[in-house]
Amino acid sequence: MGAVRFAPSPTGYLHKGHAFSALTVFETARQLGARFVVRIEDIDFTRCRPPFEAAMFEDLAWLGLEWETPVLRQSAHLADYLAALETLKEAGLVYRSFATRKEIALAMLSAPHDAPDGYRGVPPAADEEAARLAAGEPFAWRLNLAAAQAAAGPLSFFETGEGPDGVHGAIAVDADPAGDVVLARKDVGVAYHLAVVVDDARQRITDVVRGADLFEATHVQRLLQALLGLPEPRYHHHRLITGADGRRLAKRDDAETLRSIRERGVTADAVRAELGFSPHPG
Repeated sequence: MGAVRFAPSPTGYLHKGHAFSALTVFETARQLGARFVVRIEDIDFTRCRPPFEAAMFEDLAWLGLEWETPVLRQSAHLADYLAALETLKEAGLVYRSFATRKEIALAMLSAPHDAPDGYRGVPPAADEEAARLAAGEPFAWRLNLAAAQAAAGPLSFFETGEGPDGVHGAIAVDADPAGDVVLARKDVGVAYHLAVVVDDARQRITDVVRGADLFEATHVQRLLQALLGLPEPRYHHHRLITGADGRRLAKRDDAETLRSIRERGVTADAVRAELGFSPHPG
């Protein structure tokens, strides 16, 4: 049986954009006869909070969704992500990056106009690396994109939704715009791209259904799947819900939360209808 997942981060309360995504994932699972999985992506210990997680479950239940239990929390599986990172280290596909945000910004500004969009670091020489480690300098592990692409060879992924300019179907992987992405952060120990591909394989996710803002992330994630020998799911990127100003709803912009909408007396069926979904059959 296939599986589809809704994977929020408990860094704030859910809004209508999250509701649209969760309902889209749930309906896709129903249409495919697949499992509906909720995953809590809580590896960012600096921003994730238990009250936000509890509120998420309340909101999803209010919308009429049911999901598998127990729910997977990324914070409980850090050893698995570090094991995947170790595999990439042994293959020589990652390097320690001591670059600060300021140094990265300056490097990007000084890059030639025809250079790839993403940041390209330079792995430190062995003696420099040893000295900086001895000095206790913080570092991140970055993917060596050039080496990774050479090791993986040509790749593609299959899009059943719609990417930029309406692209769909078989799409060639082009991770150049992402550059040498961070796979393990200085403060957290693991980053989004690495954790998500490990978890999609662990939970046997066959269809990744998510917002169009994550379309470009698919290129890097498909590359990591190939490097780690992980299964390749299908992808379906859906439209984003926008506010009156035309901007997509976001926690950082204080989009109205589902709990606030509920407190105003709006029903779940009214929200479902506004987002284009039928009333909850229950």
